[in-house]
Amino acid sequence: MTETRIDVSVEQLLRELTPQVIGSVVRRYHDFSAAEDAVQEAALAAALQWPKDGLPDSPRAWLTRVALRKMSDNLRRESARRRYEDEVASHTERLHEHSDASDEDDTLVLLFMCCHPSLTQASAIALTLRAVGGLTTSEIAHAFMVPEATMAQRITRAKQTIKSSGVSFQLPTNSERSQRLRSVLKVLYLIFNEGYTTSTGTELHRSDLSHEAIRLTRIVQSLRPNDTEVAGLLSLMLLTDARRNARTNEQGELIPLAEQDRRLWNQQQIEEGVALLTETLPKGSVGAYQLQAAIAAIHDEAPNAADTDWAQILALYELLKRMSDNPMVRLNQAIAAAMVHGPQKGLELLDELKDDARIKNHHRLFATRAHLLELAGNTSEAIKNYRAAAAKTGSLPERNYLFTQAARLADTT
Repeated sequence: MTETRIDVSVEQLLRELTPQVIGSVVRRYHDFSAAEDAVQEAALAAALQWPKDGLPDSPRAWLTRVALRKMSDNLRRESARRRYEDEVASHTERLHEHSDASDEDDTLVLLFMCCHPSLTQASAIALTLRAVGGLTTSEIAHAFMVPEATMAQRITRAKQTIKSSGVSFQLPTNSERSQRLRSVLKVLYLIFNEGYTTSTGTELHRSDLSHEAIRLTRIVQSLRPNDTEVAGLLSLMLLTDARRNARTNEQGELIPLAEQDRRLWNQQQIEEGVALLTETLPKGSVGAYQLQAAIAAIHDEAPNAADTDWAQILALYELLKRMSDNPMVRLNQAIAAAMVHGPQKGLELLDELKDDARIKNHHRLFATRAHLLELAGNTSEAIKNYRAAAAKTGSLPERNYLFTQAARLADTT
């Protein structure tokens, strides 16, 4: 054992390694649900042992060995699975014969397997967020704007469907990749978003998630170098993540875009994101990720908030609205419209969302309404909406920021 990496957060390391280890176990046993349980048991053992004994030389290999051992033990113990015992023995022999196999990164294979066409797109995305992204059921339900119980049932059904389908654990062919690509990109987009602004907890970011989403998107781009939407998504991630260091102060408090110190933005990521976008936009049809990347580029290239080209941003959101029925697109369109035509126009557009079940109780709708009401001079209603937004978010930094905004306005009245 060695302690050369003991300063690394065990919790963060386990988040990064878990999907890779799940992939390794699924490759051997072809039982997604049981593999996930075994890896969770191994992760719990690591969480208890590593802080006390120090990290192993290869944490991923350690987790894989323990998970495979637990998987083997579990299969032997369960009478309903006795038919697998011969297979267990052969798998165990292969494990000893190929001890270095655990060093393979199976995350991308796991990603494409979870996006199998036997699943609906919604189920595929939910399952992948759970297995690859490591998100909790609550976090996934928040991303989909559905009750947690509904999402739990969806994930359970998806696991059973994967198990029943008998899908082989390997990268799909080129044609199969095309069939699954839309779901894969949506998954990576949602993983990145949860990492960039966490839906719950004391931290604004989960950089492990956003970095993993960027890493996997780079791999997907290497598999499909001529796909403009893959490049568009990578560009969007880079241009957005470039602002991460400026989004909080030393106390972890949220700093809105207009008030960020742009000198802290990652110029290398901005240059790479803009270059990707510049290369892909002339190649043909423009998709939703490219449009969002173009909006991010306008923000990133503005020398200060006052010089932001809001008219161009509004035009891009209007195009995006035609492609997508996503209420978040319409919310952002309302913000852009307010910056171009005044806050009243933005409030009118927000009113169109008040009966949309997907967003009517979302904290961002209330927060945006509060901001536009403040710009319109309606202080009392702005305070009410800031407080309502704060009560609805599970993110402590966002909650503190929203309550602070309400208190600031209350002090002026």
